[in-house]
Amino acid sequence: MDRWIGKTAVVTGAASGIGQAITCALLRYGVNVAAIDIMNEKLIELKAEKQKLPGKLETILCDVSCEDELNRAFSEIETKMMGVDIMINNAAYCEYTRVIDSDWKTFQVIMNTNVTAYAACMNKAVNSMYKRNVEGHIFNINSVVGHCIPGKPSKENVDIAFDFNLYVASKHATVALTHTLRREVADIRPYIRITSISPGLVNTSIDLRSEEAHDTFKKLPSLQPEDIADAIIYALGTRQEVQITELTIQHTGEIP
Repeated sequence: MDRWIGKTAVVTGAASGIGQAITCALLRYGVNVAAIDIMNEKLIELKAEKQKLPGKLETILCDVSCEDELNRAFSEIETKMMGVDIMINNAAYCEYTRVIDSDWKTFQVIMNTNVTAYAACMNKAVNSMYKRNVEGHIFNINSVVGHCIPGKPSKENVDIAFDFNLYVASKHATVALTHTLRREVADIRPYIRITSISPGLVNTSIDLRSEEAHDTFKKLPSLQPEDIADAIIYALGTRQEVQITELTIQHTGEIP
């Protein structure tokens, strides 16, 4: 990890859950972090709590689903932090409703946050790395549901089916997007590595928008956000010539 000291990482959805754990892990290793999130109060708390860690933290209030805000955020990163060396796409949005009960606006929010923003951030990161001729690493926090279609939990005390709207479709899209980008980058810049991280159930706040989903998930065994941060540090720490293309991480005994 020593070669990443003083480099710049961009983490979306950085103020809570997996994003916060990743941000803290990088800061502890001396990596500077541009923490992007839509929750201003959480960003303020993050800034106050992490001031004493070795890495430098810049917090940026930004809705990644909005093109103008994302452009402004990356312009600020280029000016203040001299570009992107590590890009971690983590921000995600989920609706625990059925597609047939939903509407166009909901579809747009899910896909813009979970897919379009990933593509835009990867585009900006690759161009920053290529322009400066540096080693880079891009991570997409995908999901095990991007590799399968989840069914009803098998636990006897859980009696609802999982309704994820377009979330599952969006994660299938970002898994494919990750592999597509890896092929594109291999043609132009071999030392930009692309890694897909696909966690199972993680104890985060993404389910708080639905009380029913939150109560259900509490009954199921889950990973901690720090488990995903550990995977990021592992992949970053490998030699330039080693590319971790896909890491699937689940709680012991969890069935996709």
